[in-house]
Amino acid sequence: MGQGAEGGHRTAGIARHAALRHHAGIALPAHGEPVRKTHALLLMEAGRDQQHRVRVRPSWARVQGDSETLSLGLFRSDYLMQQPDDNKIKQVEFNTIASSFGAISSNLPAMNRYILRQLGCGHLIKNMPENKALSGLCSGIIEAYDLFGVPGSVALFVVEEVSYNICDQRFHEFEISERRPDIIIYRKTLNEIFEETALNDKKQLMLDDKVVAVVYYRSGYEPAQYPSQKEWDARLRVERSTAIKCPSIHYQLAGTKKVQQALAAPGALEQFLGAGAISGRVRDIFTGLYSLDFDDSGERAVEMALADAERFVLKPQREGGGNNLYGADIREALLKMRHSRERAAYILMERISPPLVPGYVVRPGGAVPPPVTDLVSELGIFGVIIGSKDKIYSNRQVGHMLRTKLADANEGGVAAGLGALDSPYLLDL
Repeated sequence: MGQGAEGGHRTAGIARHAALRHHAGIALPAHGEPVRKTHALLLMEAGRDQQHRVRVRPSWARVQGDSETLSLGLFRSDYLMQQPDDNKIKQVEFNTIASSFGAISSNLPAMNRYILRQLGCGHLIKNMPENKALSGLCSGIIEAYDLFGVPGSVALFVVEEVSYNICDQRFHEFEISERRPDIIIYRKTLNEIFEETALNDKKQLMLDDKVVAVVYYRSGYEPAQYPSQKEWDARLRVERSTAIKCPSIHYQLAGTKKVQQALAAPGALEQFLGAGAISGRVRDIFTGLYSLDFDDSGERAVEMALADAERFVLKPQREGGGNNLYGADIREALLKMRHSRERAAYILMERISPPLVPGYVVRPGGAVPPPVTDLVSELGIFGVIIGSKDKIYSNRQVGHMLRTKLADANEGGVAAGLGALDSPYLLDL
């Protein structure tokens, strides 16, 4: 689209105004292929309930001395369409900690509507859904704060020493402040939490003589964010407190790749959702997920990957992007650690083959006009869940994120410059 003389001229004009330092952008919503929404929203509801039930299983995680409190989950379930399977959606991963881009994605529809009007395509706007992810995610934090029920308590955002995604984080603060000026928000690193907080005799987390009601992690999801014992001690202190954690350690571990693989095993999902239509529909979104444990099934998985590495993705128990291995790197890694215990820390996942859609990628300093290139898009559905061991108080989907990347790029990280945030364009099928 936009390849004619006038379309190309307008696209060039938009590209010239993209010189500000920002994430790469998609100039046009890609809509060459029908977008099959199927039942992603329903499955987000079921998926959050599934992860909550994993969270309360004592065998998954226990923190010595932890307090029985509510847990808050601001989750994002990511999907790709599987073109060889009639474009059915398949789950890429389930994010339970620091699920990002809810704020920036909420502002994209307005930008894309503007671009469509500039390109003379305003009639397409009706097919672009609104995105209220920021409002919905912040509603979850506010609801958790109110359930905590201590007047004058505060919210605590756990952040990195240097936050490259600070804009997405700060919009959450601004939204909460506008809606609830009584909720004071602190931003602290794990090291600062170690130095500045304490537990009182009621196990309340105290900061500046104020009780902390909600702790929202935008850090703490990768080993490098725990450079010393202080960070680990800070995390344990928070977990032992009465504060509502987002996520609790239980929720965070429930989102690991190993749990995702274990839930795909025959009969595992049914332990949490029961045998019925819902568990069947959730199982339908799983692609092939294989353990690399030292048993017969693990050995078969290794042999499959070595025989045809291009069919798979090798995933470690890591978050934050850029950790997966593909193609020849899978063979090299498996041959190196085939007889090492390290192998069991990875899972093997069948690679999803999404449809290719032509579009423009606008980058600062890039070609003007940008070339038309093949792209693929990954849909993330945001959800909020609040629950305790015995009761779920809230469980709802609140918005979406569409991430588009070059078709030949293995990873799609936006912050790393490998992908861009986009807006979906919906078609009736």
